[in-house]
Amino acid sequence: MPHLPLVEPLAVPPEAAAILAGVSTATLTTVLLKKGLRNVWMRGTKPIRAGQKRLVGPAFTLRFVPAREDLATPASWASPISTRAAIEAMTEGCVAVVDAMGCTDAGIFGDILCARMAKRHVAALVTDGVVRDIAGVLGTGLPVWCQGAAAPPSVAGLTFVNWQEPIGCGGVAVFPNDVVVADDDGAVLIPRALLDEVVKDAAEQEAQENWIMGEVEAGASLPGLYPPNAENKARYEASRRK
Repeated sequence: MPHLPLVEPLAVPPEAAAILAGVSTATLTTVLLKKGLRNVWMRGTKPIRAGQKRLVGPAFTLRFVPAREDLATPASWASPISTRAAIEAMTEGCVAVVDAMGCTDAGIFGDILCARMAKRHVAALVTDGVVRDIAGVLGTGLPVWCQGAAAPPSVAGLTFVNWQEPIGCGGVAVFPNDVVVADDDGAVLIPRALLDEVVKDAAEQEAQENWIMGEVEAGASLPGLYPPNAENKARYEASRRK
C-alpha cells in the first residue's frame, strides 16, 4: 500500500489555546455559522466519561476504509502502515481524529494503544467509531470522544490506510492541523486558516453571552436581550469598560 506524503504536526499557539479552552463548542458552532460554516460538529463524538475537561489541540488525522480480507488481518498490526506506527508519529498535545466511517461494531483502539497515546501526552482521541477494552481505556486516563464500545478488533470491520491526510470524521472534513475543541457537547473543528478570527470572535461572543446570562438570572426578559437590541448592546459595552 503506498504511503502518501505526511503533513508535519503544527501546534496551536498557546494564547489561542488558552482562549478556546474557555469557550464552549456551542459558542464555537454559532461563531462558525456566522462565517458560513454549518458542518463543523463531528457526529457521534460523545465524551466517554462524564466530567472530561474541555480540550483544544491540532488534529492529527488517521483514516480507516472498509475491511478487505487480504489487508484487514492481525498481521497488519505489525505493518509500517499501522495504527501502532501512527501513534509513534503523534506529537505532544495533538488530538488524534480518527475516521472510522461511523463503524460501531469494531473497536479502533483498545487499552494498550490508548495507554501509549497517554504516555506520549496526546491530548485526546476523537472518532466517529468506537473503542474496545473500555474499562482499560478508561483506566489510561486518555480523554476520548467516540460512539461507545465494541469487543471486536478494528480488522473485524475496517482497514487502516494512513495518517496525517484529509479525512472525514462524523461527516466533517478534517485536515491535518485544523484545530479541534471538544467538550460535553462533542467535538468541533475550526479550519486552521480561520483560527485567529474565530478566537477573537468566540471570546467576544462568550463574554456577551455571560453578560446576558447574568441579566436573565437577574430577571430580565429575553426579547431585546437575546440577541441584544441597541439599548442592551450599549449596556453590555458599558459593562465591558468598567
